[in-house]
Amino acid sequence: MAQITAAMVKELREKTGAGMMDCKKALQETNGDIEKAVEFLRKKGLADAAKKSSRIAAEGLVVSYIHGGGKIGVLVEVNCETDFVARTDEFKELCHDIAMHICASNPLYVSKDEVPQEVIEKEKEIYTAKAKEQGKPDHIIEKIVEGQIKKYLESICLLDQPFVKNPDVTVSQHIAEKIAKIGENIKVRRFVRYQLGEGIEKKQENFVEEVMKQVKGA
Repeated sequence: MAQITAAMVKELREKTGAGMMDCKKALQETNGDIEKAVEFLRKKGLADAAKKSSRIAAEGLVVSYIHGGGKIGVLVEVNCETDFVARTDEFKELCHDIAMHICASNPLYVSKDEVPQEVIEKEKEIYTAKAKEQGKPDHIIEKIVEGQIKKYLESICLLDQPFVKNPDVTVSQHIAEKIAKIGENIKVRRFVRYQLGEGIEKKQENFVEEVMKQVKGA
C-alpha cells in the first residue's frame, strides 16, 4: 500500500473540501491515487446526501440574481434544515450559484415531478409524428420517443441540467455534494425567472414603408 503523506491529504482537501479524516480514508482506500480518491469522496457524498434527502428542510434563503444591467432577473428559494446553516457563506454561495444557473440555463421546472402530464403527452405526439414522417419502423418508434422525452425533460428541469460552473455534474449532483459537506438536507423549492420584454409582442417596423412615408411627407 502506498504511503499516505500529509501533502497528499492536503492536496485532496483542496480539491474536494472534504474533512481531513475523510481524505485520509479515501487515499487509503484508493492506494494513494488522488483522482480515484476524488471519485471515492464524490460517490460517498452522493450516498450520504441520499440518506439526508428525507429530512425536513424548512429554513433557508430567498436569493435574487440580476444579469445584464437589469435585462434578466431570478428569484429562487433554497431550503436547508437550520437557520445556522442558512447564514453560512457556503450556503449563500450555493444559493447564488443556483440563481446564476437559472439565469443562464432557463429551466422551466425544478424537477421532472413538476412537469404536467399534458406537456409530456404533447411532446410525445410531436416526436412520434416526426419519427413516422422520417419512415422509422413502428416497433422502434416507442424507444426513440422514450429517449427523446428523457432528453427533453433533462433540458427543462433544473436539477437535471449540467451545472453551469461545472458541466461534468448536474445541478442535483452539485447540491448532493454540498449536502455531504454541510451535513444538512438542501432542497430547491421554487424559482421564477424574468426576462425583460418576454411575452410582449413588439411592433415590427417595415423599413421600406417607413422610408416611403418620409418621402411622401417631404
